Amino acid sequence: QVHLVESGGGLVQAGGSLKLSCAASGSIFSINTMAWYRQAPGKQRDLVATITSRGITDYADSVKGRFTISRDDANNRMYLQMNSLKPGDTANYYCNARLKSTVWRPWTDYWGSGTQVTVSS
Repeated sequence: QVHLVESGGGLVQAGGSLKLSCAASGSIFSINTMAWYRQAPGKQRDLVATITSRGITDYADSVKGRFTISRDDANNRMYLQMNSLKPGDTANYYCNARLKSTVWRPWTDYWGSGTQVTVSS
């Protein structure tokens, strides 16, 4: 079993900062790409940022220059530093990881249950 748990969400004023964390635990052989997604009420889940196993990052245009994704492979963790937050960033933020639980298993996507970020104007 593999579990992804997000933390760090909360209520912040516009212009403020938050740092989200994602902890992966359980039977993990190797983690490939990790990503953050977000979903606002009544909207689809959108990709926010990705980071490959080599540390290559990519961002949605709406967060470029404000958000920074990083990972700590020694501890199976991923982070999202969010600066200059806007009310439009309000959403439930989800952690995603593509990983192998054992060397024989295929690459599989896992999801956390999300952490709420609310930005007030």
